[in-house]
Amino acid sequence: MDKNYGKWFLTKVKKAVIDYQMIENGDKIAVGVSGGKDSSALIFILDALRRYSPFKFDMVAVSIDLGLGMDYKPLQDYCDEMNIPLVIEKTNIGTVVFDVRKESNPCSLCAKMRRGALDNVALRLGCNKVALAHHADDVIETLFLNMIYTGRFDTFDPKTYLSRKQLTLIRPLIYLDEKTVRSIALSRKLPIIENPCPASGTTKRAEMKGLLSQMEEIFVKAKPNILAAIKRKNFFKDSNPI
Repeated sequence: MDKNYGKWFLTKVKKAVIDYQMIENGDKIAVGVSGGKDSSALIFILDALRRYSPFKFDMVAVSIDLGLGMDYKPLQDYCDEMNIPLVIEKTNIGTVVFDVRKESNPCSLCAKMRRGALDNVALRLGCNKVALAHHADDVIETLFLNMIYTGRFDTFDPKTYLSRKQLTLIRPLIYLDEKTVRSIALSRKLPIIENPCPASGTTKRAEMKGLLSQMEEIFVKAKPNILAAIKRKNFFKDSNPI
């Protein structure tokens, strides 16, 4: 990658990393990858970050195979090209969620099981941090989901310390919006694998995404202003032990 390429988005990522002390020299980071545009962009950005910044760290891509027949070859080829190890952890999460439990709202249980599996793989690989590809739009969508469905005015933090596992969860893309992440994925021709999940596109989060799009049509600065309000309310903390 050209040293000057990506300065416009790497600056924002560096700021997020510095603001919340996400990465330190010597870290070994397990990067959660699903084959979607967001996580593929996260691999690309973190690799650029360690090349063109003072941060020196190791990284390994980890994908949790739900057992739904996903084709990982494009992701494997990309990681091989980038010289980044890829670990594909096979699980029966899909069977448990859709066939055994027959969840009417499968996403919550699936997310918890995937996160647990990802954390366990990270520990097995000797990682001290786990990176997820949540971006600014995800912050707002989570805020709206909590307000509408649980009555809580809350969203996730950019950095969370998991005291029971002694792992730190980081979200380096927190200052980038989804349009930017999509632009990076398309311009760099990053692998984007079709999601085989039966619930894809029908989730409550998908509904929130549609709601936010409607808000933007009415007022173009809706999302930036919501993010500014979140910061002013000091939702983001340096660490949140759980």
